Parts: sequence; structure tokens; C-alpha cells
Amino acid sequence: DGGSLDLILKKVMRIPEHILGKITVAVLRGLSYLRERHRIMHRDIKPSNILVNHQGEIKLCDFGVSAQLIDSTLQTFIGTRSYMSPERLEGAHYGIMSDIWSLGLSLVEMALGRYPIPPPSTKDIDDLFKQDPNGNRPRPEGFGCYKVLAIFELMEWIVNEAPPSLPQTHFSPEFCDFIDRCLKKSTTERADLNTLLHHPFYKRYENESDNQDVSSWIRQVCHLEQNQLNDNNSRRSGGNKC
Repeated sequence: DGGSLDLILKKVMRIPEHILGKITVAVLRGLSYLRERHRIMHRDIKPSNILVNHQGEIKLCDFGVSAQLIDSTLQTFIGTRSYMSPERLEGAHYGIMSDIWSLGLSLVEMALGRYPIPPPSTKDIDDLFKQDPNGNRPRPEGFGCYKVLAIFELMEWIVNEAPPSLPQTHFSPEFCDFIDRCLKKSTTERADLNTLLHHPFYKRYENESDNQDVSSWIRQVCHLEQNQLNDNNSRRSGGNKC
């Protein structure tokens, strides 16, 4: 009942790191379950396919493009291209490592409040944290506007340019390292699922069994949205009386 994370991101300027930590744990557990129990990879990890509710539960959705792994690799071109790994865009064989890339890219997007390709400037990120130091400010109209690349420009950027990253000036070293390991362009350098399940960033949030933090934050976001709607209605009512 909280909606997907892309909808949540339209209500706030960014999602704070401690909430992203809980999201990371939930998604990696989901990917691990799919692989170990069903030999399936998701193939379309992105914010709109991660759901949250007011109880703080986080779940993957939309398995319409999921596929069974045969010898751990696939070679079909199905999914959302803006979140695809370099090897998928190049038409190479791919496996669960492609989902790892998509998770890393999604986390950067949610941490910065905008799709990270092309990357925001250092000033843009500094300004974001000045305006929203705690990750709980309502998103102003027009916030997050940036140059949108044509799909072929975007694909070329993902394949040929440096991958997105997070600055340690605003994020913990563990989170920055986790992202860097997810977004290695070479699959031989990219962290696999088992490595990420033992990463310090994952371990920090793994044993926090209750969902209270996520639940409280989601309720706060929905409360902000309701307040904004009430303010807008009040302005309209005031305008009609003039």
C-alpha cells in the first residue's frame, strides 16, 4: 500500500541511506531465493519493481520477464534498457551478475533522487544534501530535471563511459564500496551475489529484523504528500474566493 519505489521517489527528494540499506537486504534476499530455489534471474530490477508498504515490508515484483538460468547464462534482450548491464546491451551472454548491476544503478538513483546517467555534478549533489539533509523533504516541482539522453546515447554511455558512483562526502564508505562493486563494467570484476551477501554494508542491516525504520519513513512520506495536497487545495480555495 506504499507503492513502488519510483512512486515514492516522486514524493521526496531522495531516499536516505539507512532505508536503502534495508532495501538492499530485501532485494538481495529475493535474488538469492530466486536463484537457489528456482534457478531464475529477475532481469528487470529497477525502482518501479520494488514495492513497499506501511508495515515496512519490501518485496520484488513483476516477474514477467524473469527467466530460468541454463548453465548460469542467457542471451535474450528483455527488460528495461536504462537499467541493463553493459554485457546485456552488447548482446553478450549474461547471468545473475546482470541483476547485480541493475540493483547498483537503482540504489544510486534512489540515493541521489534522479537517474544517474549522465551523472550529476558535485555541486548538484552538495545542493541536494543542503536542501534535504535527512532524506525526508517533499520533492519540489521541477526538482531532478536534467538532460535526458536518447536511448542509443544512453546505451552507448553505459557501455563506454565510467559507471556511476557515490561520493564519500555524503555517504558511508561501506555504501560507496558496495555500489562500486555492483557497478563494475566487467563481470569478472563485478561482485557476485555471495560476495554482496557478506559485504559490510549488507551485514550492517541484515540483522535488523524489525521493519520499524522503513515503516516510519514510508508513513512520513505519505504524510508529507497529504500535507502537500492539503496546501494545494487551500491555495485553490483561496484563489476562488478572490
